[in-house]
Amino acid sequence: MKPFKAYDIQFVGLKLGEHIYKYDIDKTFFDQFEYDEFNGVNATVTLKLEKKTTLLELQFAVQGAVNVHCDVTNEPYDQAINAEFNLVVKFGPEYNDDNEAIVIIPHGSYEINVAQYIYELVVLSIPAKRIHPGVEDGTLDSDILETLTTLRPKSAENTHPSTDTDPRWDELKKLLTDKQQ
Repeated sequence: MKPFKAYDIQFVGLKLGEHIYKYDIDKTFFDQFEYDEFNGVNATVTLKLEKKTTLLELQFAVQGAVNVHCDVTNEPYDQAINAEFNLVVKFGPEYNDDNEAIVIIPHGSYEINVAQYIYELVVLSIPAKRIHPGVEDGTLDSDILETLTTLRPKSAENTHPSTDTDPRWDELKKLLTDKQQ
């Protein structure tokens, strides 16, 4: 049995018009893709399929939360996700997914598997830099965060440049002023 059989949509027997599908996505879904960036997943994907005479329009919408590690402190937290993706399925002589918004499937096909599109939608809805909300508002109490603040470089405001300059530079500056005269 195929692991993603639940995500097969047989569109041949469907009437023209809109059809709604809901999928509850958890960590086991991503384990089947061998994707281990998430600690946990609790998301719902709503798929609106509109069947037309010559094509299919798919509208994916995901809402939920993904438990990931913070890039700054490595503390786990729930990252809210809310994203949409539209896909047009056309029929042609052979399979072609070169365009990210249009997929061409062979004439005579009777179903489409949407697992890969759900996977990409959830993974791409996570921000590139994942920062714990407690880091941004200062409420997170973490050993790593304390270490980072103690190792922070001194800011330009705290350092006072000395008024004394290196005499070698003074000699070089004289050369510049002598040249301009």
